[in-house]
Amino acid sequence: VGLIVHLSASTALSPKSNSKTLVATVEEGLRHGADCVSVHVNLGDPDERCMLADLGRVAEACDNWGMPLLAMRVDNEFDPAVVAHCARVGVELGADIVKVVYTGNMETFGDVVASCCVPVVIAGGERMESTREFLQMVHDSIKAGGSGVSVGRNVFQHPNRVALVRALRAIVHEEKSVEEALAVVGE
Repeated sequence: VGLIVHLSASTALSPKSNSKTLVATVEEGLRHGADCVSVHVNLGDPDERCMLADLGRVAEACDNWGMPLLAMRVDNEFDPAVVAHCARVGVELGADIVKVVYTGNMETFGDVVASCCVPVVIAGGERMESTREFLQMVHDSIKAGGSGVSVGRNVFQHPNRVALVRALRAIVHEEKSVEEALAVVGE
């Protein structure tokens, strides 16, 4: 299992909770044995320019150290043109992987993936009500050309986390169907 150290943060208590700030460095990631570092940028936020500047500085440090960089943009914006723009900004600023929301269908997500020259992974988003819905989203993103997932609450809050991770692996790495993945979870 690889270690990705996230370098930016904010809190829900802030009046500007979408404004991320750097709280760690690439060098700290290296000292902790990171295989990759990540930075979160919210395009459209009033502090966008600061977050983009941070991403640029981190990208330069990553380039100097040979450290892969994951640029993420996660919110509830599902407009395919906006998602593609966000992915493209990450690529142009030096990301080796970009993390975006799934646009809701394979055709538009395929367009997002086609606009990038680096792997695109999807965020898990808000907690989904059903395992089937979550696995279908992952399956469709992979079929559209996505490279994987970077998810949290949909796994951590699931009653059978270990089996769900196995089901995700089956979809992402073994090209299994949603039905086959559901069987792994026992649903």
